[in-house]
Parts: sequence; C-alpha cells; structure tokens
Amino acid sequence: MSDYQSFVVELSDHIAHVQINRPEKVNAMDAAFWSEIIEIFQWIDETDEVRVVVLSGAGKHFSSGIDLTLLASVANELGNDAGRNARTLRRKIQQLQASFTAVDQCRKPVLAAIQGYCLGGAIDLVSACDMRYCAEDAKFAIREIDMGMAADVGTLQRLPRIIGDGIMRELAYTGRTVEAAEAREIGLVNRVFADSASLLEGVLGIAAQIAAKSPIAIAGTKEMISYMRDHRVDDGLEHVAIWNAAMLQSADLKTAMVAQMSKQKPVFDN
Repeated sequence: MSDYQSFVVELSDHIAHVQINRPEKVNAMDAAFWSEIIEIFQWIDETDEVRVVVLSGAGKHFSSGIDLTLLASVANELGNDAGRNARTLRRKIQQLQASFTAVDQCRKPVLAAIQGYCLGGAIDLVSACDMRYCAEDAKFAIREIDMGMAADVGTLQRLPRIIGDGIMRELAYTGRTVEAAEAREIGLVNRVFADSASLLEGVLGIAAQIAAKSPIAIAGTKEMISYMRDHRVDDGLEHVAIWNAAMLQSADLKTAMVAQMSKQKPVFDN
C-alpha cells in the first residue's frame, strides 16, 4: 500500500479499512481524493488477501462532499467557446464518475461507516457502497440542488435502487437534511449506532463476519446481485447457472460442507 494524501488505508484480518483523512477540511473531496480512490480500489480488487472493505471518515464527519476549490479550478479551465467548455466539463464529470464506479464495481463488499455530515458528493460515494451504517449524529443531504445543478456523480442513478424513487426525488428536489432515524426508516442505512466508536466497532464486526465466508462465494453473490440491477430474472438465472458451473468446483464448497457437518468454523484460502 502506498502513502496517500487524502486517505489512510490499513489491512487487518482480511479487512481493508479505507479512511478519508482530511478531518481539518471536513473530509472534503479534493483533487487527490478522486485519483487516489481509483488506485486504492484497484489495489483492493487485485489483492486476494482483502475480502471486505470498510469505508469511513476521520474525525467528526464522514465527508462534506466535493471540495469547492476543486470546482473553482475546473471553472478556471473554461474559456469563451461554449462547445469547448462543454467538452471540458463532460470529460471532467466522467473522470469524477469513474472514481465512484471503481467503488461500485469492486468485487469485494464495501461497507460505509458514516458519522456527522454526509453531504453532496458523499451521498454519491455511499450510494456506490454495498451497505451503509451510521451513528446517531449522522446528517445526509443531496446538496447539489442548492448549488443550482443536478447531482452528476451517481446519486441520481444509484440511490433510487436503495431508497426508492419517490423519496429520492423528494430529497433531490428539496436538498433537505435527513437525520439518522429517518435514514434507517427509508432504508438508506441498515443500522444506527449510538456514536462513532460503536459505529466503527459494529461495522468492523459485520465485516469480520463477511471475511470469514468463502471469498469465492462472496464474489459470486455480489456479482449476481449487481447483475440483476440491469437484467431480467431469466437472464439472471442463466448468468448464475453459468457462473456456478465453474465456481461450484471450488474447494471452498467442500470446506464449507465439512465444517457444517463437523460443527467447526471453516477456514478458506484467499
């Protein structure tokens, strides 16, 4: 693992803990953030020792979203020609989208642990994760509408599949703040913890449960769930049949069955 400007990354017991590390800036997403997260998740995807990811933010808040200095730097690249400006902006937006697509397409489950602010671009980020958990002080808001723009890095595309279309539209149109209890009620988070310490402890505990499972089975399960976002049921059934025709030949199946029969805890290879 490399040293990063915007993150701290630790690997322990098959769990990669990826922490946004700009607490003095409310973990705002600067230029380094967007390139480093792609590098980090590429490493996660390619490292067999990593079986599950916990994504958190250092300090009081998860993240306040995109750093306004980054937006200012993009504005400075624009000139007088509308066509060339549009081309520049489209390229920049697609670059930012790729950062969170790297999280979404990671083969390993990604669990977000959220405390304090989770605003704007941070909603885009947690929408790309498999599961979300928060502390009681968490506050969520799709703030792009208050900046005079439509959210463009994944919230409007991914969040309807998590909380439903109607409530997502309400949040996107109004920009209002959702606190922890409501976030749990609408399905934005799986569980609410009392504070940041119990949040991280709890999420790492859930990650440990996942890390103890067959990594082949976990990867296959995530692949099938992700595949079904864009396919019909019969397509999904065919896809899992083809997938398992290969994966059921893994030694993990025998290991799991022997452990079940002997009432022992299975130990799987990376």
